[in-house]
Amino acid sequence: MRPPARPRSEKSAFRALGCLTALLCTLAAGPPVRAAMLVITVQTSDGRPLPGVVVAAHSLDVPERKPQPVKAVMDQVNRAFTPDLLVIPAGSTVTFPNSDTVSHQIYSFSPSKRFQLPLYRGTPYPPVHFDQVGVVTLGCNIHDEMVGYVVVTDAPYFGRTDTKGAWSNDLAHGRYRITIWHPRMRDAAADLERELTVGETDRAELTLRLTKSLTPAPLAERQHSWDY
Repeated sequence: MRPPARPRSEKSAFRALGCLTALLCTLAAGPPVRAAMLVITVQTSDGRPLPGVVVAAHSLDVPERKPQPVKAVMDQVNRAFTPDLLVIPAGSTVTFPNSDTVSHQIYSFSPSKRFQLPLYRGTPYPPVHFDQVGVVTLGCNIHDEMVGYVVVTDAPYFGRTDTKGAWSNDLAHGRYRITIWHPRMRDAAADLERELTVGETDRAELTLRLTKSLTPAPLAERQHSWDY
């Protein structure tokens, strides 16, 4: 048997209650946040696109949400760090396995993170915790040609430029501070930072052109991800 139909007045009351609940939820959430695509393009001093640049965006208008820490891995293969550059949120950890056929001894003397992993193969050490913002330069005490970087950031938006020198992300309208970093840059700190406003449009663009040429790429058997 089918259940008896609800009276029309009862159906209307339930419908009105549902509309009221939806309205209250919308008001509690606040007005919708409008967003636009921000496109940052980085060029060398002679106007060519520069891939592999670390880009970070900080809001100047509202308190920022901190990016969630991650568990990253930087391996060692063929006497090279793989990947050779990581960008991670502050508070993240990185595991440094050695999948190579030879032993390595990894170290960092960078102020934001000093550590050393004595000679090893495989994965004998626990993950390294990176809790301070900054650039951490990595090396190997056995193989001088090995170099890697861990860039630790507290920016809610970050990434690296692609082969066309561009990085993009969806950001809410407002003012932002944009910073860039690249292992071969030698520009002054003021040249690596800009402020911009993401206005009432669906797209905002900024092109940053370096004022100085890049430092020469070291002579090595293999090309790093930041070599141009």
